[in-house]
Amino acid sequence: MVERYAREEMSSKWTQEARYAAWLEVEKAAVKAWNKLGLIPDEDCEKIVKNAKFSVERIEEIEAITKHDLIAFNTSVSESLGEESRWFHYGMTSSDAVDTGVALQMRDSLEIIIKDVKMLMESIKKRAEEHKYTLMVGRSHGIHGEPITFGLTLAVWYDEVARHLKNLEDTMEVIVVGQISGAMGNFAHAPLELEEYAMAELGLKPEPCSNQVIHRDRYARLATSLALLASSVEKFAVQVRHLQRTEVYEAEEYFAAGQKGSSAMPHKRNPILTENITGLARMIRAYCIPAMENVALWHERDISHSSTERFWLPDAFITTDFMLHRMNSVIANLTVMPENMMKNLNLTGGLVFSQRVLLELPLQGVSREDAYKIVQRNAMKVWQEIQQGKPTTNDKGESLYLQYLLADDELRKSLSEEKIRECFNFDYYTKNVDKIFNRVFK
Repeated sequence: MVERYAREEMSSKWTQEARYAAWLEVEKAAVKAWNKLGLIPDEDCEKIVKNAKFSVERIEEIEAITKHDLIAFNTSVSESLGEESRWFHYGMTSSDAVDTGVALQMRDSLEIIIKDVKMLMESIKKRAEEHKYTLMVGRSHGIHGEPITFGLTLAVWYDEVARHLKNLEDTMEVIVVGQISGAMGNFAHAPLELEEYAMAELGLKPEPCSNQVIHRDRYARLATSLALLASSVEKFAVQVRHLQRTEVYEAEEYFAAGQKGSSAMPHKRNPILTENITGLARMIRAYCIPAMENVALWHERDISHSSTERFWLPDAFITTDFMLHRMNSVIANLTVMPENMMKNLNLTGGLVFSQRVLLELPLQGVSREDAYKIVQRNAMKVWQEIQQGKPTTNDKGESLYLQYLLADDELRKSLSEEKIRECFNFDYYTKNVDKIFNRVFK
């Protein structure tokens, strides 16, 4: 975990203190369950629940000798108890405490991520409503296509994040499982009822059929869910970076007073926040590899997964949380430039209306192939003019493409001047925006 990319709310869930606290919560739940089953006397149960505590420093001292962190933890806790300590960790194996404790950490962390996602959705929705009808050019392959609105771009983002929210909520159901099934998962030394009582106390579900560990396909599901979310956030970040290019300059990250962009070039205003998000997304995707490779453990369990999970689990949660908050800030404070959007929309001299003209010709009896030839040959003339740096409008404000179409005798046989001019209307491209918004923001 790199502190530069961490928020206290999330990183606090993954400290050593938090790890041991989760283990203690599991152990206490097991003690209560044994008490409910009649094994542990009420007095001993009360003492353990009330007095059991650990010391991180003491655990480290003991682990230096035992080379086993759970045993060191148990010893530290037992030192805080009296004779009742004989019931601590009774009938359990290390993974019962460790994996169930991690389930608690994952649950609490995923709740934060879900909260973050809802926050991001609200920010996107607010900006989408603000720019519902802000015209801009839609691009495919990086090349101008047809008019859209910036609000529609944001609606796409909102809908994508909404899918991730549903996926994360489903993933929560996959990871909120624990176990107290013993060394080989056969409940030889503890009945199934013990696990059921303890999991109910912890707010978890029992792993239906464990071995020595909770199965790692659950963890892999979590890793892929976070990676998918991070990839979408990166998608939004990359879009902002493209829009901030000097040649485009349709939107820009907020640039604070006193902020610097370059040590050498004082004029620079770089999209550093979204560049940062792009890099962090690569890290989160990378965590899918160890998560998936951990699925194939030997027999009932080996420990090859443990070292990787000490890295990727906290890092994936902490980094995703940081990314979401950073992206939320970018969107909430994004500087949008409608004038530049309109300027770029007109950059190709009316070519963005070519499909509208294409679709009018078949209505007048012209074949699709002939219509395409007419529309394209005039479009290519405009491209040639643009390549030569010529103006894309005349003194009347008419686009170059409109001028060529009006002068095309073959086209004029099928379309009147009025019908051709009618094709060059931005409102045509926004007529369904309300319906789309109603579908997305229902």
